[in-house]
Amino acid sequence: MEKDALINNYNHGISLVERKNLVVSGVKKIESFDNEQFLMDTVMGILLIKGENLELIKLDTMQGNVSIKGLVNSMTYLEDGKTKNKENSILNRLFK
Repeated sequence: MEKDALINNYNHGISLVERKNLVVSGVKKIESFDNEQFLMDTVMGILLIKGENLELIKLDTMQGNVSIKGLVNSMTYLEDGKTKNKENSILNRLFK
């Protein structure tokens, strides 16, 4: 079974404790990250997390889990999963 096929079978979930400890499951790929934002591709769409002093604590590529610590200010899904072209245009607009 391919890695992409395995990841597509994962459930997507978000657990946030006191706006400081975030765990996201169902992550296919982290597109970019720094101490103010994380942009990741999940099985449910592109997820943008914004905050302060964000730090990647754990990345499990086989299970599709990501753990982040820092102050989380917002979480937003940027695409609806219809087409890859739409995803690319959103990413292009974000990073212009």
